Amino acid sequence: MSAHQALPELASVPWRQPTDARWLRRWARIWHAWTLLYTVPFICAGVGMIWLEPLATPVALAALAHAWIIPELYAFRGASVVRPKRPRADEGLGTAATFPGEPVAQGLLGDLLGHEERELQRDTGLALQHGELGVWLLGEGGALLVSPGGGRVHCFCVGTVDRELPPSDRIAHLLLALRVDEEGFATVANHAFAGAPWRVARRLPRRMRPALDAARRAAG
Repeated sequence: MSAHQALPELASVPWRQPTDARWLRRWARIWHAWTLLYTVPFICAGVGMIWLEPLATPVALAALAHAWIIPELYAFRGASVVRPKRPRADEGLGTAATFPGEPVAQGLLGDLLGHEERELQRDTGLALQHGELGVWLLGEGGALLVSPGGGRVHCFCVGTVDRELPPSDRIAHLLLALRVDEEGFATVANHAFAGAPWRVARRLPRRMRPALDAARRAAG
């Protein structure tokens, strides 16, 4: 990649290793190992307590619950990167009421997307973009990356400098940055989680789940 194609924001994180396909595979294995590290001891403890002393079943169930809850909390953190970033005081108001420039921004974003991607974004709030690293879903302040084959989802927290931009403008900025330098985009973003699509889908708002399904089909 030539220098003029690199994102300027890369200069702010010179210590980071470029996020390429090899980096993503390594981090997927690390997240998988962490999940096993958190869950297997609790499962073994729970099963062992029931086997040794049936009266300890309530405590064993608590240990098994921890084995389930801890990975779910990490998945929730990952899925949260694409949740709407409206101010809390404006919850309950429509997007257009909270951000008066949103209708125009939505139209401009639509011009950057194909027909199917445009409809998907309007329905789910997430913009689908094919890349060399996989299939991306871009939200207001983050992105999901479905790896080739659809078996793994990486969650990235990344946003625009101007927090007052309408949501569609934020997505458009991220989309353009991704198209300019996909590897640089992933390097600048903060990697929040990597896991199975079903685990991430459970923690997404219901409205956004069809976008993840579409991205998995596209990556498969």
